[in-house]
Amino acid sequence: MRSDQQLLRAIQNGDVAAFDTLVARFEASVRRRVVRVVRDHGVAEDVAQDVFLTVWMRADQWSGRGTVQAWLLQIATNLALNALRARRRRRQRVLDGGHDPDGEDQGIAAPGWMIDESALGPDEAAELAEQCELLRHLVGDLSDPMREVCRLIYEEQMTVRQAAEALGIPEGTVKSRLHYAVRRLARAWQDIEPDWEDG
Repeated sequence: MRSDQQLLRAIQNGDVAAFDTLVARFEASVRRRVVRVVRDHGVAEDVAQDVFLTVWMRADQWSGRGTVQAWLLQIATNLALNALRARRRRRQRVLDGGHDPDGEDQGIAAPGWMIDESALGPDEAAELAEQCELLRHLVGDLSDPMREVCRLIYEEQMTVRQAAEALGIPEGTVKSRLHYAVRRLARAWQDIEPDWEDG
């Protein structure tokens, strides 16, 4: 059995089987950490998916110091806190009457770790907008069932349970579609990332 470090090094080289093994090994502990922060099991499911998408796309950022589990749980904590901040901002906009009923305040079909713009300068914000547009394009290439799940979870901000009810399918099916969608998006992103960085 490969060690956590070996799995992460393999993920850095695009090994999907290693990614699946890492997810199976740490999914429960990541979800527990997120639940402790957000206090909502539905939101925790969504954040946990973001955690592993981040791991796939940013595996090269692991320094090699400390344990892989500690690194994963730090990512989980950061994304859970981002989710809490985003929820507070949405609630505050509603209280302030700032929500745009005509839909001009368009949602971004991107995970929460890509949308926290609080500390970005103009150049970084522009780059983020381009990345989000690119991610939207990649989502558009998914199969209809996967794309619809992504839309409900990321754009409509539904929980897994709410998405399952809206689609009339079991929660397990939503989780499965979301998992495979994340895998495909991660692989597609990795394929284009060298071109992105050279551009």
